[in-house]
Amino acid sequence: MYFVTDRGWAILLMLCSLWCLGTWPIFFNIAERRGRLPQHTYIDYAISTFAVAVIFALTLGQIGDSDPSAPNFIQQLSQDNLPCVLIAMAGGIALCLGNICMQYSLVFVGISITEVISASLAVIFGTTANYYLDNCLNSARVLFPGVGCFVIAVLLGSFCHASNANDRTARLGPSNPRCEAEQDLHTNLLKSSLVDLIATETSSSFMDLEEQRAVKVRDSSVMFGLLLAFITGTCYGFFSPLFNIATNDQFHLLDPQVPHLVIYTSFFYFSTAFLVLGVLINVYLLYYPVLGLPKSSLWAYLSDWKGRELAILAGLVCGFGNGFQFMGGQAAGYAAADAVQALPLVGTLWGVLLFGEYRGSSHRTLALLVSMLVMFSVAVALLIASARER
Repeated sequence: MYFVTDRGWAILLMLCSLWCLGTWPIFFNIAERRGRLPQHTYIDYAISTFAVAVIFALTLGQIGDSDPSAPNFIQQLSQDNLPCVLIAMAGGIALCLGNICMQYSLVFVGISITEVISASLAVIFGTTANYYLDNCLNSARVLFPGVGCFVIAVLLGSFCHASNANDRTARLGPSNPRCEAEQDLHTNLLKSSLVDLIATETSSSFMDLEEQRAVKVRDSSVMFGLLLAFITGTCYGFFSPLFNIATNDQFHLLDPQVPHLVIYTSFFYFSTAFLVLGVLINVYLLYYPVLGLPKSSLWAYLSDWKGRELAILAGLVCGFGNGFQFMGGQAAGYAAADAVQALPLVGTLWGVLLFGEYRGSSHRTLALLVSMLVMFSVAVALLIASARER
């Protein structure tokens, strides 16, 4: 059994997790903009995420000799630990529901605003809960100012999004009825390689995008997208504390002689629930779609290879991000590990550096963007600085 106990390694895992969790939604958005049905994408994503949990369990969870207080993964499968297993699965369900809401929120309000709202709510709820669940392991004097920085960052992000929408309205002109909610990735991403993403935005190019993407956003409600983003953040705020409880059993649900679940066993059950619920919901949505999506079928899903590599890549990156977050949290406190919820920091940087997002925006919008990124950076630094070895 391999455990991370060093604070330095825990911080490195948190930073790797931050990169992973801020990157995978981009692959989702690219696949949808290229016309792949979200249901098809999510099923592939859920399967590959579960595959990562199995890899963690059968490698890191099986390395070395088994200890009575921390048995290897295979041994724990037959132990009487059902209460904590169910809590771990509840965490997976919360993350699954959050991701499904996020997938559709991306369609309506884009990567930047979705990640800003969801990540900030997750940190406010999740970090506070994890701080008390870990018996105040992390330094409150450092931790909670970091949470405050997240609150400021989400406000700056909202102002930035509104200002950027006004800028795009001015650039695209009044002929586009949906320009105020135009998505964040560049239109030419549909047809060009990354090095070719230097085209000029026009109203007609946006309308071309609308004809190719899977979900049509013209005349749809931005408020509905914001509601989905808030639901996403609420679900994200629950999954980390639930995983913490499943692994450390703060409420003494297990018999004293039964060892706690190790993180790899919790991660396996967490991902199993994530997979089962994700597949069930999206198979249902194949036959009873929402938001004007066309009907599909299991056979159509199995035959749809367009964009499958993006969905699988998203699942692998997300799976490793979750695993690294849990390993770092177990070593140095789950409240500090919630620094990985600063994924807007990574997602926005990808959008700016690779996809031309905010190109041509006003000085006011750029000033708000820089302020938001700085505030997220400070928040991440403070949350990580609050880490203490368990």
